[in-house]
Amino acid sequence: MGSFYLKLQELLLLSVLLFFIVVEVAQALSPDGQALVNFRTAIPSSDGVLTHWRPEDADPCGWKGVKCDLKSKRVISLILSNHKLSGPISSDIGKLDSLQILALHGNNLYGSIPPELGNCTGLKSLFLQGNYLSGSIPDELGNLSKLENLDLSSNSLSGNIPASLGKLTNLASFNVSTNFLVGQIPSDGRLANFGNESFLGNRKLCGHQVNVVCDAGGPTSFSQPPISAENQNKKKYSGRLLISASATVGALLLVALMCFWGCFLYKRLGKNDGRGLAVDVGAGASIVMFHGDLPYSSKDIIKKLEALNEEHIIGSGGFGTVYKLAMDDGNVFALKRIVKMNEGFDRFFERELEILGSIKHRYLVNLRGYCNSPTSKLLIYDFLSGGSLDEVLHERSEQLDWDARLTIIMGAAKGLAYLHHDCSPRIIHRDIKSSNILLDGNFEARVSDFGLAKLLEDEESHITTIVAGTFGYLAPEYMQSGRATEKTDVYSFGVLVLEVVSGKRPTDATFIEKGLNIVGWLNFLATESRQREIVDPHCERVQTESLDALLSVATQCVSSNPEERPTMHRVVQILESEVMTPCPSDFYDSNSD
Repeated sequence: MGSFYLKLQELLLLSVLLFFIVVEVAQALSPDGQALVNFRTAIPSSDGVLTHWRPEDADPCGWKGVKCDLKSKRVISLILSNHKLSGPISSDIGKLDSLQILALHGNNLYGSIPPELGNCTGLKSLFLQGNYLSGSIPDELGNLSKLENLDLSSNSLSGNIPASLGKLTNLASFNVSTNFLVGQIPSDGRLANFGNESFLGNRKLCGHQVNVVCDAGGPTSFSQPPISAENQNKKKYSGRLLISASATVGALLLVALMCFWGCFLYKRLGKNDGRGLAVDVGAGASIVMFHGDLPYSSKDIIKKLEALNEEHIIGSGGFGTVYKLAMDDGNVFALKRIVKMNEGFDRFFERELEILGSIKHRYLVNLRGYCNSPTSKLLIYDFLSGGSLDEVLHERSEQLDWDARLTIIMGAAKGLAYLHHDCSPRIIHRDIKSSNILLDGNFEARVSDFGLAKLLEDEESHITTIVAGTFGYLAPEYMQSGRATEKTDVYSFGVLVLEVVSGKRPTDATFIEKGLNIVGWLNFLATESRQREIVDPHCERVQTESLDALLSVATQCVSSNPEERPTMHRVVQILESEVMTPCPSDFYDSNSD
């Protein structure tokens, strides 16, 4: 018994030493660095971009996504768009008072927009679109007198648009579309200059900007009564006192207990037993196989499913987590786990999957079968070793040559054309983007996730789809009405073509600083007859006639008028006749001035 207490004392001493080491490391960081560490702490998951942020650095200026002023070493830019960040935005972001650009769009951020952002008075561009942010737009954003670009679209924001935003005299671009905002749009100040496109998708907004007359009783607000600044400050101050008083004791006890219980559980259970299963098949699961596509017994498949854990995860998206499922004979499949428990869903689910399982095409990802489980639905697809086009374009070091890019575009076009024109029933994809284009070992493209948007829709399906991270690919009329058509798919395909040609995401940081997306960038270059400059500089010996024909068809696809967009059958015809078989001479060097 005496040795046990001796061991415990040693653990406590070690915990104290570790605690003070952590404190010393934290103190080595600049204040901006510490604020970013607190921002990172609030983000429990991402694609790994934040793992490069090292608290032992003297300043954060070398961290990915962070840009500093060369002289002052103050953070002036934080760009972390499209990195699968999941979590709330820490209020400590307001301590970066030299910040000029904040771009966190296209992630899975939730919670409210911190009012402390109003402290960043040097901010010129704020991009938070395409997340899951809720609550009201902070009135404090009206303090950002230098703000030129503000985009809060495609979130779940509610309440009124603050009148303080009208005071932002430098505001050049403004977008709060596709939220749940209500009431009268302020007509005084700068907001009077923005038209309907800045407010689309908020069905309870009124004002001359959206051509909706407000009720005589004034705008309806569903927001809670505001807390006075005095009471708010008291709550913050008392909270800080409580945190300060308990932090040291709590940290010591927590580390000590973690060390003690960690050692105990390791000895008692073994190091492998603590790993929980990622896939819970549950009792009563059944396997449905389409047309003999899965030559295994249900028992064999369920046994493999139950053995899956976090190490087998190969991706995730708006429809679910994807696992790699390897069978004993060496065949490999992709398993997509969908959690959907709406009443009456099972019968509809089975009927729709029977249809999707019957659709076979060279340029579509083959659905082999599914596991119908009480806890989740597990779809079994062909596994494609090349991964997603999104990974190849934006996450891997390998470079695609011009021919490879054309082959990928052609495969995606043929797959989408089959869905629109040739399969029965015809299918509108609704979510064409680079992460839904998968590649085989020869970099031939396959369209994936077709039919899932319809399969999983409900009364608010149009809102769900927009918020789910596809911002940048969506046609303007879809963002307004939520109604998907073949022409909304064509628009998304046109954006995809520009992404493949340029190697940049639809909302890349190089042009979002100017208030543009990839379509706006192409239009800007076209006005100066410089559209060829959109080509990825790493892509050499691009054939000029082929490039011009491809940019021409992409421009037609992303027309703001749906009637001017070609059908996918026509797109395939143009690609085959004008893009894939051009004159072999006259190459364009994308690295030239």
